[in-house]
Amino acid sequence: MITALLLVHGILAVVLLGAITHQAFAASATRPGAGRSSFIAKFRNTDAASYSKVVVALFVAIIFLGSVLYPSYRLVVRPLLQAQDLRAANGSFEIKEHFSALALLLLPAYWATWRQPLTPEYASARVGLTWILASMVWWNFIIGQLLVSIKGLFL
Repeated sequence: MITALLLVHGILAVVLLGAITHQAFAASATRPGAGRSSFIAKFRNTDAASYSKVVVALFVAIIFLGSVLYPSYRLVVRPLLQAQDLRAANGSFEIKEHFSALALLLLPAYWATWRQPLTPEYASARVGLTWILASMVWWNFIIGQLLVSIKGLFL
């Protein structure tokens, strides 16, 4: 059961990673002139606001699954990391935990800045919060994947 939950957790993390990264780039890109049909121009014309509800739902689902998986990490994986003296891996996961908690606290502000109709005064807050969350999601994803693979990589 843990393996199945870990797979679902990972798949949802990939979807969240794609959604928030796409939104961050689209939100911070300037709108090109009319008539341009390049890939970059189409990317810039993406409606970044349409991603916000999906990002919030995915984030909450991933945090929930992570909280279900967390006890098995604490009881099985963490003692293994400590026994093998892999302090960097253990510390990286501690940072991952903190980023997850901070991102969960930032989620209401993120959601409020992306609510329709978009308020022009919140444009810089939207971009900033989206990039902060995207950075946290990228860190959590990379560290999570490394820790899933730690036995094959280091032991």
